[in-house]
Amino acid sequence: MISEEKKKEILERLKNGVIQYDEDGVKEAAQEAVELGMDANEAIFNGLVSGMEEVGRLFEEQEYFVPELLMCADALYAGLDILKPHVKKMDLGVKGSVVIGTVEGDVHDIGKNIVKMMFDVAGFTVYDLGRDVPLDKFVEEQLKTDSELVCLSAMMTTTMVGMQKVIQKLREKNPNVKIMIGGAPVSKDIAEKWGADGYAPDANNALKEAINMISALKKMREEAESNQAKG
Repeated sequence: MISEEKKKEILERLKNGVIQYDEDGVKEAAQEAVELGMDANEAIFNGLVSGMEEVGRLFEEQEYFVPELLMCADALYAGLDILKPHVKKMDLGVKGSVVIGTVEGDVHDIGKNIVKMMFDVAGFTVYDLGRDVPLDKFVEEQLKTDSELVCLSAMMTTTMVGMQKVIQKLREKNPNVKIMIGGAPVSKDIAEKWGADGYAPDANNALKEAINMISALKKMREEAESNQAKG
């Protein structure tokens, strides 16, 4: 049984290792977490992801730039490679399917990958389109998979405008689909203005938003079916 003190130390090493782009330090801390039987979800989200969220803040405040961001991401993925095989799925009572991707012109997919991992762990079916995704591909994949939720990510102001086009295209084809957007330049105001159903500043909020949106959609479907049966 790992002590709280040791757990705290490992989490701190994972977090700081990502922030300081210390790939070897992250690997050592992740390996120790596994050997001591530490919960892999906790190590990932309270250690690695917590560090990456701080990196995101440093990037937004222009203390870190793209080279640092990429080195931090390398450290993050090095830790994930060790911890992911030990992740336990959570049963949150809500199951759904999600199409996710980074919009066309944008090759930054770190945040998107973290959100995808949260969905995987929570038991969602995830259709990951990757990065630099042509706008029509989101619509095609949603129609093909009949997913309840589409998540759009962008890290640059120049590419986030593509989100608005995708939202319009999705609404034309399927007015009921739920849409969530996120990324450094995105805000709640932009989400509301463009007609998205939700906005996620980070991975934890993305999961909460997704659960709320899919629950609301399923409730709406059940009510419609019930009304049809009565009629």
